[in-house]
Amino acid sequence: MGLLDELESEAQRRKSNDEDASVLKAARETAYRTVLEPAMADLLAYLKELAAKLTELQPKIAIRHSLAGYGDVVAYVEHEFDVREVRQPSSKEITVAFHAAVSSSECPSVQIEGGARVRAVSASFQRHRLGAPLAASKDASGEVVAATFKAKGRIPLTAVFSADAASGQLRLSFSNFDDFATAVKTVAPDQVNEELYDKIGRYLMREPTDLMREVLPENYRSQLRARVHHEEVKRRWESQIVSRQQEDIALLKREYGIGARFNRIGDAMGKLRGLVSRK
Repeated sequence: MGLLDELESEAQRRKSNDEDASVLKAARETAYRTVLEPAMADLLAYLKELAAKLTELQPKIAIRHSLAGYGDVVAYVEHEFDVREVRQPSSKEITVAFHAAVSSSECPSVQIEGGARVRAVSASFQRHRLGAPLAASKDASGEVVAATFKAKGRIPLTAVFSADAASGQLRLSFSNFDDFATAVKTVAPDQVNEELYDKIGRYLMREPTDLMREVLPENYRSQLRARVHHEEVKRRWESQIVSRQQEDIALLKREYGIGARFNRIGDAMGKLRGLVSRK
C-alpha cells in the first residue's frame, strides 16, 4: 500500500470513528430526553411521598456500621428528610439527605492501648464525627498512649440520583448506608421504572433488596467458575503431593530405623567376637 493509500485509509477510519461517536452521542441524548428526564420527575415525586410517609409513621430504622479498631456503631434514623432537585438544561440531580443518631448506650466502650492505635481510632472518630476519646493516658513525654472510646453524635446519610444527556444513564450514589463509605451504581434507561423506585425506597429504609448487588455478565461468571475450578484442582494436587511426601518421609524413617538397629547389633557382635578371639 502506497503512502497516499495509507493516509486515505487513516482518514476513512477517523471519519468512521467520528460518525460512530456522533451516533452514540445522539442515542444518549435521545435516551435522556425521552426516558430519563421524565423518569427523574417520577422518582422525585416518589421520594417526596416516601419522605412524607416516613415522617408521619416514624418507623424505627437501625443503622449498624463496623469501625476498624473499635467495633459496631449503632444508630437510628431521624425522620427529618431534605429532598432537593437541581435542574440544568441537559441534566437533573436529586438529593435525599438525613441523619441517624448514634445510640451510645448500644455502642461499646473500648479501651485502646498503644499510641499508634489510639491515633488511628481517633482519626476515624474525627473523620466520621463520632466524638473524641475519653480518659486519655499520657506517657512522660506527654504523648497519648491509651484512651477509651465510645461513639456518639450523628451519622449523615446522603443519596444522590443524577442523570444527564452526556452519559444517557441514571447514576445512584449512597453515602454511609451500608458502611462508612460511598457506594455507586449506574442504571441503564430501560431499567428505570417503578420497580427500581421501590428498590430505592427499601434501600433507604434499610430493608433487604438487591439494588446494589451487581449482576455479572455470563462470560465473566464463566471465567470465575473456570478460575475456581482451576484453583480447586491445584489445591487437590498440592494436597496429594504433601501427603505423598509425608508417606515417603515416614517410610524413610522406618527403613533408617531398622537399618540403624541392624548396624548396632552387627557392631555389638563384632565386639563380642573380638573379645572371644583375644581370650
